[in-house]
Formats: sequence, structure tokens, C-alpha cells
Amino acid sequence: MPAIREPLGLSCTDGKRPDGATLVPWARGRCLLWDATTPDTLAPSHVQGSALQAGSAAASAEAAKVQKYASLMGAHEFIPVAIETLGTWGPQGAAFISALGKRMAEVTGDTRATSFLRQRLSLVVQRGNAIAVLGTLPALVDYE
Repeated sequence: MPAIREPLGLSCTDGKRPDGATLVPWARGRCLLWDATTPDTLAPSHVQGSALQAGSAAASAEAAKVQKYASLMGAHEFIPVAIETLGTWGPQGAAFISALGKRMAEVTGDTRATSFLRQRLSLVVQRGNAIAVLGTLPALVDYE
């Protein structure tokens, strides 16, 4: 499916753009827009909700994305994709990745396409976590 990253001309009132857009219709004759985020499961603003319900940080992040891009939803399909730092997926993003994986499997003939897609995205989150942890360490000093 041809797509473009951070499409020009599709900005909100704050000037922010979604992460991507399909160049051909995705559903109901409308192109798809998506925006991804990785809320920190253990952030002070999320920890209480995360303790009560797994995925609450992802679900609230998806709801915030929907509200942010509401002005673009009349002419486009919009999917927020939220994956918490500890790996829990938001419901809308999980459904989208399943649908995308199914379409990939139909085109490629590989029934494992959805699984491979989820694994790739999970690795991206893990790499981001590693970068965040390494960023908290003091800089190494060369004592030559």
C-alpha cells in the first residue's frame, strides 16, 4: 500500500501532522492517516491507571490522538497506534496492525505476516526503551 510519511497539508490547528497517510483509499473510499505514540507505562501520570488496568496508558494515549486529529477525520480514516513502553497495545492500534498484517498475508501468501509485523514493532519499542535507559547514564569519560 503506497504511503507517505508526515504528509504535508494535513496539519492540525497546532501545526502537527500525523505520522503517515496512505496514497490510495484504505476503507470507505477514504485514505488512512495514522499517528503512533509510546506512552511510558510507569510515568507518574499513568502508573495508577496502569496498576488498575493493563493498557490504560495506551488507551488514553489513543483517545488523546483521536481528539488531536478530530479535524482531519471527516475526509480521512484515522487510526491512533499506541504501544506502552512495557509492551501493552492500545485497542485501536492492535486492531489496525491485525488488519494490516492480514492484508500483508493476502498479498505475500505468508500467513506469519501479522506475527512478523508485531515483532518488528515490539523491537522498535524495546530499542526506544534501551535508548531512554542509556540516556540516563552519565557520559563515559576517556581517561587516557
